[in-house]
Amino acid sequence: MKSDQTKIPQATAKRLPLYYRFLENLQASGKQRVSSTELSEAVKVDSATIRRDFSYFGALGKKGYGYNVSYLLSFFRETLNQDELTKVILVGVGNLGTAFMHYNFSKNNNTQIVMAFDVMEDKIGQEMGGVTIHHFDTLEKMLPEEVTVAILTVPVHAAQNIADRLVEAGIKGILNFTPARLSVPDSVRVHHIDLSVELQSLVYFLKHYPV
Repeated sequence: MKSDQTKIPQATAKRLPLYYRFLENLQASGKQRVSSTELSEAVKVDSATIRRDFSYFGALGKKGYGYNVSYLLSFFRETLNQDELTKVILVGVGNLGTAFMHYNFSKNNNTQIVMAFDVMEDKIGQEMGGVTIHHFDTLEKMLPEEVTVAILTVPVHAAQNIADRLVEAGIKGILNFTPARLSVPDSVRVHHIDLSVELQSLVYFLKHYPV
């Protein structure tokens, strides 16, 4: 039986999609069971952390046996709502936004970009990856009621104003690829992904913590 997932640490929740992806690969290769040590080596998370993460969901494995791959995959598919398609919008069709649209997430998981917005007139009406680009001024009119997640790939100076509009339109989750630290109501969740910061961090660790 599942535990109360509201008590699961956020760090654990962020690792669940990583476990799920590896388990998909294991099942595709025909492997029937896996140990926490094998999982650790594959996802680069120590085995004690994996066992602790799994413990929040009850008895998922047996000591001396490990974990049943099919059972784990089924369990995490339900936990992560992998059988339910989540529709998202993209705001900002620059280089990064264009890459997202050509890739479109639906090919690999349960998330699909269904609509894109920009302010550049030469982009309005174009279609990329099966997604039509609309003018951002039509956001409130065009935003589907069931869409509550947005990917933000806009210039940093415009990020906060656009985020405000998204929140007013009913967006509850923003995946922010801009350097801006967005201010939003407590009812809205923002995940910041600053590629330049991640790159600088990588270079720092390479210089000061050589492997």
